[in-house]
Amino acid sequence: MSKERHVETSAITAGRPEISEDASLNPPIVLSATFHAGGPIGYGRYGNQTWNALETAISELEGGQTLSFSSGMAAISAVFSILPIGAPVVASNQGYSGVMTLLNSFQESGRLEVRFVDVVNTEEVISAMKGAALIWLESPTNPCLDVADLPTLISAAKKLGIGVGVDNTFATPLVQNPLAMGADIVMHSVTKFLSGHSDVLMGSLSTNDPALYKRLHDSRSFNGSIPGPFESWLALRGLRTFPLRFNKAQENAQRLVEKLKAHPQVSRVRYPGFGAVISFEVDGTADETQKVCESSHLIAHATSLGGIESLWERRRRWPMESPTVPEQLIRLSVGCEHVDDIWSDIESALSSI
Repeated sequence: MSKERHVETSAITAGRPEISEDASLNPPIVLSATFHAGGPIGYGRYGNQTWNALETAISELEGGQTLSFSSGMAAISAVFSILPIGAPVVASNQGYSGVMTLLNSFQESGRLEVRFVDVVNTEEVISAMKGAALIWLESPTNPCLDVADLPTLISAAKKLGIGVGVDNTFATPLVQNPLAMGADIVMHSVTKFLSGHSDVLMGSLSTNDPALYKRLHDSRSFNGSIPGPFESWLALRGLRTFPLRFNKAQENAQRLVEKLKAHPQVSRVRYPGFGAVISFEVDGTADETQKVCESSHLIAHATSLGGIESLWERRRRWPMESPTVPEQLIRLSVGCEHVDDIWSDIESALSSI
């Protein structure tokens, strides 16, 4: 990897084929399940040249060897799959609903002992670490955008010999690099900002520990949670514009935050000062909040984030969402449209109540 290059450059240059006369600038889509013997792949469940190109690019961004997966949840599941039965895990008491559902099911079945904590309360988190096998951190959290003190928590965990995994989907490597802070694993829902066009379901794990990489690779291979070549190619194509998209969306978000704070029908705005996701609470009922989301014309009413288009939803419309999330909370994923058009749509939707 070229450590001298900035993220903006690596996003464009990494994972390209070797330069030669008439060589393709872009990697090909390798649609093959079977490979001739004698090479490093062996069989289509163990590797693919198109996956490799995407993994090389994400590796340059995150600073660790990367594995791609069929979804973000597949990547997360691979991490938990390598833990012993009953292993203690420290995790946020409010985070991505898919992870919360998975961890609650592990807790109920005895698969893992999960210690749920408030990630903003650094002392509480460190206190819960004693004897743990892994601490799983989101920062910012989804959807309340709480920010953990990652350097302090990672340092404390490593002193205790505890593994650290960080979901870096919201912050992205443009904002923070958990591996450089000492984390063992960095996870991305590649579906979101990295691919950025709402047309791919993918995940990734990055690590700079070769032994851990092998265990995660084996988990992917034998659980079958592999990505498709075409999806990998689309994700890499989207990654080329990731810094441009993210920076523009972040700029829009920062302008919208100030407008939302001043709006009389908004009771609270949650924004950590960076990123392209804003969560805000409507001064009204859950039904009125739902009506706001359903009244937009530009902003898509949909569940996801990180795409080039703006979208929003009332997160508690999902039964599996954490009960700590307010009923009136809207998660807004800010896109790259003109900020005045986004704000006009927000104002119009808020006026519906």
